[in-house]
Amino acid sequence: MENNKINKTYPLVPLRDAVIFPRMIVPLFVGRSKSVKAIEKIDVNKLRVVLVTQKNSSTDSPKEKDLYKVGVIAKILQTLKLPDGTLKILVEATERVKIIKITKVTETPYSYFQALIEETKTVSEKGIEVEALVKSVLGSFQEYSKYNKKIAKESLGLVKDIKDPESLVDIIASNMQLEIPKKQALLEMDSVRDKLKTLLIDIEHEIGLLSAENKIREDVKKQVDKTQKDYFLNEQLKAIHKELGDSKGVKNEITEFEQKIKKTSLSKEAKDRANAELEKLKLMSSLSAEAAIIRNYLENLLSLPWNKKTKTKLEIGSAEKVLNHEHYGLQKVKDRILEFLSVQKRTKSIKGPILCFVGPPGVGKTSLAKSIAKATGRNFVKFSLGGVRDESEIRGHRKTYLGSMPGKILYLLKKANSSNPVMLLDEIDKLGEDYRVDPASALLEVLDPEQNSKFVDHFLELEFDLSKVMFIATANTTDLPSALLDRMEIIEISSYTENEKQEIALRHLLKKQYKDHKLTKKDLVIANETILNIIRYYTHEAGVRGLERDLAKIARKVVREIEQKGQKFLEVNSSNLDKYLGVRKYQYGESEKIDLIGVTTGLAYTEVGGDLLSIEALLVPGDGKIKTTGKLGEVMQESAQAAYSFFCSKASQYGINANRYKKQDVHLHVPEGAVPKDGPSAGVAMFTAIVSVMTNVPVKKTVAMTGEITLSGRVLPIGGLKEKLLAAHRGGIKTILIPSENEKDLIEIPKNVTKHLEIIAIKTADDAIKCALTTTLFLERMGKSDAIAQISEETHHKCIITH
Repeated sequence: MENNKINKTYPLVPLRDAVIFPRMIVPLFVGRSKSVKAIEKIDVNKLRVVLVTQKNSSTDSPKEKDLYKVGVIAKILQTLKLPDGTLKILVEATERVKIIKITKVTETPYSYFQALIEETKTVSEKGIEVEALVKSVLGSFQEYSKYNKKIAKESLGLVKDIKDPESLVDIIASNMQLEIPKKQALLEMDSVRDKLKTLLIDIEHEIGLLSAENKIREDVKKQVDKTQKDYFLNEQLKAIHKELGDSKGVKNEITEFEQKIKKTSLSKEAKDRANAELEKLKLMSSLSAEAAIIRNYLENLLSLPWNKKTKTKLEIGSAEKVLNHEHYGLQKVKDRILEFLSVQKRTKSIKGPILCFVGPPGVGKTSLAKSIAKATGRNFVKFSLGGVRDESEIRGHRKTYLGSMPGKILYLLKKANSSNPVMLLDEIDKLGEDYRVDPASALLEVLDPEQNSKFVDHFLELEFDLSKVMFIATANTTDLPSALLDRMEIIEISSYTENEKQEIALRHLLKKQYKDHKLTKKDLVIANETILNIIRYYTHEAGVRGLERDLAKIARKVVREIEQKGQKFLEVNSSNLDKYLGVRKYQYGESEKIDLIGVTTGLAYTEVGGDLLSIEALLVPGDGKIKTTGKLGEVMQESAQAAYSFFCSKASQYGINANRYKKQDVHLHVPEGAVPKDGPSAGVAMFTAIVSVMTNVPVKKTVAMTGEITLSGRVLPIGGLKEKLLAAHRGGIKTILIPSENEKDLIEIPKNVTKHLEIIAIKTADDAIKCALTTTLFLERMGKSDAIAQISEETHHKCIITH
C-alpha cells in the first residue's frame, strides 16, 4: 500500500445501505442532524466530505465502532435544501481512503463527525492472469445484464470501453445489486487481482440466483396458464355435452356416479351419504380442491364390496382332503380347523372365535390360512402387520386430509372384491407401538365378533359389516396385549420332528424345486438318507425354510452342471453332499466327550423353537457373591440368585465348608453373549452348575435339564416342553430332567422322539444333582453319608420314566 496524503481532516457523513466506489457520481439525501451539520461546515473552497458505510443500517446514532474503516472522499457538486430540512446533494467520489481516527465536534445545539484520513492506492498489477480475469469479468457481467433488466445499456457500453482494471471493478460493482458486506470487501481490497477474482465469483453467484428465480417464475406462469386453460376447456366441454345431450352417448362425471350408485348394493346409510356428496359435487367447479376430495370419496365408497359375496364351500370331507394334501402332520391344528368349519356349516353363520396360529417361523402358519381359503372357496388377502406403527393404517385417514384413503382393512376387501374373504393378519405380535399411537388397540374392534359388524373407518365415516370376513392371525409368541389376546383363540403349532421334516421335503419341497428349476427325476435324484443328513447337519430350525433353501441350492448347482458341462444324470447322496452344500454346519448326536466340572446343559424355548443352552460356572476369589454374564434378562438373573441362595443354605449337607463359598465368588456365564436370554426355566441347570463347581464333581455329559427353582428347592413346571425335547433330540442328548408336573405333557410328544430319550421327572433340586452329577464322586465328596446314599439310591430308581 502506498500512502499519498496523510493527516487530512474532513467532515464525515455515515451512509445507510450504500457503498460508494471511486469514480461514482450519485445523489444522496442527508437527513440526520449530525450529517447536515457536517456538510454545512465544509470549507467552501474545498467542498469535500468523507463518505463511509455503517455496519448496521438500523443504527440511528452511529459511533466509531459502528463504521467501516475504509470509505471514499467525495467532492460535493451540488447542494439543495428541501422544505423539511433534508439536504439533497450530488457528490462525485474521487479516491479511496482509510480512516485513521474519528472525532466528534460539538457546536450547540448540534454536533458532527470529522475524520482523519489517509488516501490509499490499489497495487497496480499486470500480466496474462489479470488480462484473463478482466475478460472473464466482462463476459460474466454481460450475461448478468441479460438477467438484470435494471442495468442500463449505457452502463454496459461504458464498461466495454474501460481499460483500467481497477476502474472496471469499481464501475461494475457499483452497478450490481450485491450485499453491503460484499461491496465493502471489494472496496477494502488492495490487490487488483484479488478484486477481479472476488468480483467474478460474486457475478457468477448472482447469475445462478437470477437464473433460478427466472425458471421458477416461468414454471409458475406455465402452471397458472395451464390451470386457466383447463378451466375454460372444461367449461366449454360441459356446454358441448349439454348441447349434444346424453342421446349421443356422451356421459359426464355426474351421470357416471349416479349410475354407479344405482348399480351398487349400498346400505341405506351409505346410499344417502353418496347422494348427498353427489349433490355437493354438482354445485362445485370440477377444478376446485373440495371437488377433488368428494370425487375421491365417492370413488372409494362405490368400489367397496358392500354386499358382494363369493359362494363358500363347506364340505368338510373336501376341506380335509385339501388340508391333508397341502400339509403333512399338524393333526391337532387340522382337527380344530375342521371343527370350526363344521360349526359354520351347521349354524350358517361365520360368527365365532378368531383363530390365531402361534408357532416358530417356517412351520406353515401362513400356508395353512391359504389352504383354509382354498378349502372354503373364499378369496384370500393378507395384511402384514410387522412394523405397523400408525392406527390410520387400520382405520384410515380423515377424508379432508390431502391424499387420504381408507385403512388397509377396507383396502384389502376392495382388493378381494368380496365381503367374505379369508383375511390373514400376519405377524400380529410384531405390531409397533409408541407413546403417541397404539395400532393394537385399533384391532380390538376389528377382531371382536360382537362389534365388527359395525366397523367405522375414519375415511368413510360409515358403518361397514366385517362379520362375514374370516379373520386368521399368525404370531411367533403370545406376547400380545391382553385385550387383543382375549379376542382370539390360540392354536399352537409346534416344531417339526425329523421324520415330519423328511416327509414334508419328499411330499412338497422337493417337488416344488423340480418344478421351479425345470428338473425331472431323470436329471436329479436325492435319496431319503440325503434329506435326513441335510436336516441334521445343515439346518437348525423349528420349521422347514432352511431345508427348502438348501434343496433350492442343490437344484441350482445341478442345473448349472447340466447346462455348462452337459451332465445327463446326477445323484446327490451322503458322499457328495458337501460338494453342493459345503462343510457341515452343525453336529448331530455328539455330546461332550468328557464329563466337565461346572458345565451343564439347559433347554430353552425361543421364537424359532427349542434350543440347547450351555451354562458355565467358575470360582474366583471374592466374598461369597454371584456374578452373571451373557446378556441375561432380569428374570434369569433372579433365577441365578435364587439358585445360589438355596445352595448356600444346603452347602453343609453337600460336605462344603462355609469358608469355601464365603471367600469365593461364583461367576455364572451363559455363552453366546450377544444373544439376549431370559426366563426362569434355567434355574435347575444353574443350581447344578454351582454345586458341580463347588464340590469339584463333573456333570454327566449326556444330561440336559429344565425347570424353575424356588428358594425351598422345589422344581416348578415350565412351558414349551415339546420344543425343548425336540432340541435335545436334535442335539444328541440322551437323558432329560424335567419337572414332575410336566409329566402330563409327555402325551403330546411324538413317540419317535421319546423312544430315543431317557426322561426323568424331578421334584426338587436335590433330585437334579443326584441324577446329573457323577454319582460316585458326588458321594465321595459328601463323605459317603448313609442317609445321602439312601436318598440318592431312591431318587435314581423312582424318577426314571420309561417310554
